[in-house]
Parts: sequence; C-alpha cells; structure tokens
Amino acid sequence: MDTKITTLLIVLLPMSLMVLCCVEAQLAYNFYDDSCPNVESIVRTQMLPMLATDPTASAAFLRMLFHDCQVQGCDASILLDTENAEIAARRNFGIRKREEIGQIKSTLELLCPGQVSCADIIAMAARESVAFAGGPRFQIPLGRKDSTTSSHRQADIHLPSPRIGVDQLSNIFTSKGMELDESVAILGAHTLGTGHCINIVDRLYNPGPMDTMDLTYELFLKLQCPTKVPITNLTSVPNDSTPTLFDNQYFKDISLGKSLFGVDSSLALDPRTGPIVEQFAADPEHFFRAFSSAFVKLSSANVLTGSSGEVRLRCNQVN
Repeated sequence: MDTKITTLLIVLLPMSLMVLCCVEAQLAYNFYDDSCPNVESIVRTQMLPMLATDPTASAAFLRMLFHDCQVQGCDASILLDTENAEIAARRNFGIRKREEIGQIKSTLELLCPGQVSCADIIAMAARESVAFAGGPRFQIPLGRKDSTTSSHRQADIHLPSPRIGVDQLSNIFTSKGMELDESVAILGAHTLGTGHCINIVDRLYNPGPMDTMDLTYELFLKLQCPTKVPITNLTSVPNDSTPTLFDNQYFKDISLGKSLFGVDSSLALDPRTGPIVEQFAADPEHFFRAFSSAFVKLSSANVLTGSSGEVRLRCNQVN
C-alpha cells in the first residue's frame, strides 16, 4: 500500500472511531426502537393507575426528576439505597414515588430484560405526569445510563435553596443550555404540588428587603404555618391555587404577589424575568412550548451514555 495512504489511514482511523463513539454516546428519540420498541407505551400504561388514584402523584414524579438531574445529571442516583445515599439529603425531604419507579422497572425487566435504564424511566414518568395533569405532551430523547454512585453531600451542595435569586437561577439553568425564558418556564413546574412549611417559614417571619407578598396571601400562609419553627415537617401549602393541574396559574399567582417561595417572588419582581412571567400568565401555550423545550434540555444535560454508567437491574441498587 502507498506509504502516504497508509499514513493517512493511521491518522483518520482514530478520528473516525472518536466520531463513532460520540455518535453512539448521544441520546436519541429512537434509542429503544430495536431493544424495547414499546417502552413508552409500557411506561404510560403502568403510570395511568398511579396517577389516577393519587392526585399528588404528578407533582411527586416531576419533583423526583428535578432533584435527580440537579446533582449528578439525570442518572437515577436519587433511587439508590446505598450508605450516605443522595435521598438522605435534607433538601430531598418529601421525595416520593421511588418505589413506583421500581415497579415500572420490574415490568420492563420482564418484557425487555437489561435494556431500559432507571434514569430513562424517571424521565418518562415525569413527562407522563405533566401530560396527565393537563400539560403539554412532548417527546424526549432516551438512552441515559444509571450511575453507580450516590452522595447526600453532593445533593446538599447542588440542590438549590427555595430562596435563590434570579442570578443564581440563571446560572443553574444556562449551564444546562437554557435560554432565560426556558429558565423561567422550568420553574413553572411549581404549578404542581405543595411546599412544606419548613421551606417557607424563614421567608414568612424573616423576609428580605426585596421580598414582597400580597398581604391576604401572607395571612393565609401564616395560618397554615403559624410558628417560626414548624411543629411538624408534614404541614404543606399548595404551590398555587390549582396544585393538581399543570397550567399557567403559577405565573398568574406570582404576578399578583402570591408567591410561595422566595425564588417565585424574585421571578415576578426582577426586570429581566418579570415580563416573561407576564407573558406566560397571559398565554398558556407560550408557557407550554418553553417548558417542553426546557424539560428536554434539563433531562439531557450531563447524562451518562454509551459505556459510562450501567443499566441497573433493580433501581435501588447497583448491579
């Protein structure tokens, strides 16, 4: 063979292997077409009774995705029951429905053994929860792998406080490829579920100078959370006035000063994000489009793919 051609092949072959590796390592909308072609319909079928019998389930599955993705990327580390596990972090207080993810996994192991990751199940469950609660239905790429590590210390570091401001919020979500309107939209997930008194009493009884609140709403919150130190961690307050529906009520409420968390108030008052809040409050379809895009970016950032990670056989333990 010609020496120049041989040299060229030696140079190009490693480069082509690198390209192939990177292509294989990407998430894909058709990732399970060959290995588990009915995976999305299976997950949807398993989810329906869970969502239909518990009106708070949609919020729980969506919150699980957010907390999983914020720590090591969307890798199902929040499901592991190892020593010093992520789930033990104080900001993971109240995380629910981990066992239900395990039930879906057991079904998939019977139908598609060793194929579907727990990380992908969490992402699909959250997506189904949004649609079931009245929100948009959209496609997400799949192919995430599960982590083999989990750390409550990392969770305490990376899970944001409910009192963060717009600058911190923007830093968190721009690092995941989001535009500012998508960062605001992803906080619209607060349209589902409740907040615990333990996360709002500091704001109620020790407000910051820029932390304003509708007076009637403030009185309502103080009736629900009457002490600076909550008597119980179980007391909670709805995030907005329609806590089981995925709609744009959250943005309507915070634009009127009815903000449960400090970050909600910051969104409405900051001149950079206030106009976006008003747009979403006026146009639910605009919010839905931005949220769908933001969800895909959040659930695709810093994920394990290809030869990184594993597909756990049981979601709460490594293989």
